[in-house]
Amino acid sequence: MKKVLVIGSINCDYVINVPKMPETGETLLCGGYELAPGGKGANQAYALAKLGGKVAMLGAVGDDGPGEKLLGNLRAVGVDVSEIMTLPGESTGTAFIFVDSAGSNSILVSQGANLRVNEEYIKKHDRRFRECDIVVLQLEIPLDTVLYCARRAKELQKTVILDPAPARADIPRELYRCVDYIKPNEVELGMLLEDSKARNHLEESTAVLQSWGVKNVVVTMGDKGAFLRDEAGRTRNFPPVTGLQVVDTTAAGDSFTAALAYGLSEGRGLRDALELAIYVSGLVVTRRGAQTSIPGRERVKEFMARNK
Repeated sequence: MKKVLVIGSINCDYVINVPKMPETGETLLCGGYELAPGGKGANQAYALAKLGGKVAMLGAVGDDGPGEKLLGNLRAVGVDVSEIMTLPGESTGTAFIFVDSAGSNSILVSQGANLRVNEEYIKKHDRRFRECDIVVLQLEIPLDTVLYCARRAKELQKTVILDPAPARADIPRELYRCVDYIKPNEVELGMLLEDSKARNHLEESTAVLQSWGVKNVVVTMGDKGAFLRDEAGRTRNFPPVTGLQVVDTTAAGDSFTAALAYGLSEGRGLRDALELAIYVSGLVVTRRGAQTSIPGRERVKEFMARNK
């Protein structure tokens, strides 16, 4: 099995249940909240490990209670956290996740220690690039760091997966040219292209990303499944798992990215890896929380057997 290196954010999540998303100036009474481990990078590393992957992570936490707990959570499932920074005087990244009655979510992030994941730190751990086969990146750490990581990975001919969230329109073209697989959702696709209607013409929208240098484009579409434009320009729709009771979509995207990386690390073809990702993310939305909702390998196998 190939080794995966995840470089990204580590957050403490406050998951707040709301009757609906608040509007400007509106005060809402909430049903309660819970503290949970999160951060896109940490979620993806955690999910990879639970699926059975060989995964190490680079990132940063503050020298505080939440940071210690988050590292312990990753360590418990087998993520190599030995070179994650613990920074005195910094607060661990924090996310406030609002989940409505339909299971949809909106997220606010205070980056904290994640902002200190810089090029200097990454260079100190260059051996991690040489030892891995796949590098997974997101955009909750500084963009300059993400670009350096992608560039270094390509210099060493590693596979690069980019989850472009939080999405932004100022991503340099050089970063796109380093990416083997990009995985925006429909909203993020529109933000990358500065086109709010990008989701309505996926053939053309994904072709634009490919023209910028990305090899394979995967757009996740929630209860509509996923859309692929592969390296050869071929397109395909992947249907969702049907009949699910959606409870919380918080970790759906992160688990999809992790399952894609895991499938590729197992040696699966792209289509098989994407099918696995559809099932893993489908299972995740039936439970609350980010990492707490992520299933292990055997549970995924059972779920796939029941729903195929």
